[in-house]
Amino acid sequence: MKYRRVGRGELEVSVIGLGGWRTLGDKLTEQESLALLDAALSAGINLFDLANVYAGGAAEAVVGRWLQRQSRDRVIVTSKVFWPMGPSPDDRGLGRRHIFAAVDATLRRLQTDYVDLYFCHREDPKTPLLETITAMSDLVREGKIRHWGTSMWRPKTLVRAQLIARSHRLVPPIAEQPSYNLLERWVERFVVPTCRVSGMGIFPYSPLAEGLLTGKYSGSVPAGSRASEVAFLKAQLDGAKGAAARQFARIASDMGVPPSALALAWLLQRPGVTSVLMGASSVLQLHQNLAAATLEIPVTVTKQLDAISVAR
Repeated sequence: MKYRRVGRGELEVSVIGLGGWRTLGDKLTEQESLALLDAALSAGINLFDLANVYAGGAAEAVVGRWLQRQSRDRVIVTSKVFWPMGPSPDDRGLGRRHIFAAVDATLRRLQTDYVDLYFCHREDPKTPLLETITAMSDLVREGKIRHWGTSMWRPKTLVRAQLIARSHRLVPPIAEQPSYNLLERWVERFVVPTCRVSGMGIFPYSPLAEGLLTGKYSGSVPAGSRASEVAFLKAQLDGAKGAAARQFARIASDMGVPPSALALAWLLQRPGVTSVLMGASSVLQLHQNLAAATLEIPVTVTKQLDAISVAR
């Protein structure tokens, strides 16, 4: 496993992180979740990406139970705040009250004193940006979080956040978490350059394009797959993205590597990327994906992959 520093901060994270969306405490049983976490840590992964809304808090809870038998300083745990966690208007957004209540609930579920990196899960146009940045800065000063970041924020908002933090002597965000993969490269136009100028790390999520880059859709749509159940994915398979995904699977086959590993490795070689957040539903799938950490993509293959990108 390789490790990279997050932006200009002191955190060092594995180049592949394990995300908990739709798996930990959700599709996986307690035993399966704990086995996956153990396997990830044994393989050198130290970054575990969560959010309070993942499985309604169950993902944080299972990681919290797992953390009780780990050395806390070996593990980098992230979580997120924004989406509703209750029926009240105060149970959502990036206002100070909700942020403080949400982080306390997250810490209880994780059974820990701090979160290493706390992400604002989306922008909140209803809350002044200064209020959000001040709340995050206060959490850093109180020791409840070590750093904070953003997810799916627009470049202009990222720039404003840096300027506000600097002018008010507050703590700036150190990382952005965008949706980014071979078929979805819009972040390269403005988000990536903004992050690099601001000294922010980049943590791509959805690196396999909702499963389109796993190779399982190179033929007919498998029964029980996401595309068989989700209409917009099925529509993508029938269009340009589906054609690109099938070309991608052929390139991976020619290289003799799992398509998922190639997709992750491609992202790891993109400028500004710190760590790629992957999901895994089994230990076997985890180990297949881990090949990305050491996979070197020849220049000729990189050119082939660039040629099939359909969303720039």
